[in-house]
Amino acid sequence: MQTKIRKLLKEKNAVLLAHNYEPPEIQALADMCGDSLELSIRAADTDADVIVFCGVHFMAETASILSPQKTVLLPRADAGCPMADMITPMALKARLSSMPAMPVVTYVNSSAAVKALSTICCTSANAIEVVRSLTEDELLMTPDRNLAQNTARHTDKTIHLWEGCCPIHDRLSVADVEAARKAHPGALFIAHPECRPEVVALADAALSTSGMMRFAAESEASEFIVGTEVGLLHPLAQKNPGKSFYPASETMICPDMKKITPRDILTCLETMSGQIKVPEEIRVPALAAVERMIALSR
Repeated sequence: MQTKIRKLLKEKNAVLLAHNYEPPEIQALADMCGDSLELSIRAADTDADVIVFCGVHFMAETASILSPQKTVLLPRADAGCPMADMITPMALKARLSSMPAMPVVTYVNSSAAVKALSTICCTSANAIEVVRSLTEDELLMTPDRNLAQNTARHTDKTIHLWEGCCPIHDRLSVADVEAARKAHPGALFIAHPECRPEVVALADAALSTSGMMRFAAESEASEFIVGTEVGLLHPLAQKNPGKSFYPASETMICPDMKKITPRDILTCLETMSGQIKVPEEIRVPALAAVERMIALSR
């Protein structure tokens, strides 16, 4: 099956992307692994005609936003994101109509239609930088309340929250971390900013998945407790032989990130099914919000 997939990828001039949370066998097949936005940016810079995104729906949409000329395929149409589903364009418009005028900072883990209504996007890695870049002292941050609260700790600005969250990160508790530390007393604890503030407060570092990869590689420590989806333990262990990585909780498994199989990828390439195409009236304003964010790091 792997041989067939590689052959079809070459024939169709396609690039295969896999998010860090995808199963090991999917990551092993991929041309690129990483964070969702990072993958979309890297794919846009290739000469590929087709992007096969092994992730969830909003990630494929972001790839379509950045590469409108390319065909973007999602191997499983039912691979979604509960947090992205916790906000809709209609609900955002209603919230904004009840508030004074202010910028909207939207996490990239959201639909293209919500991005299109936003002032600027952010990632878990650059949320603090994005908020600090705004001239306004008051803003609405969507859809992740935990990321918003963890960002608010690093700024004097007033950040209004949206009551959304990643159920996987939100379920990690202080008790879970304490138990993991008791089991691995010499390990550093690294947490994702989607975790609850009281959990992030216990962390030696709060980092995106790519940030965790860099931190583990550069750290002199040899043991790490990882406070994010368990899929990240595979690339961490691969890239850092001799170092040990333990899940902060064995329950941090995202079912949507485990849906795509090699068979799904093969079928997707054979039939060119699962196309994700963001309409121009949504893509253009969504792109503006994403590009405002990207411009900060240039």
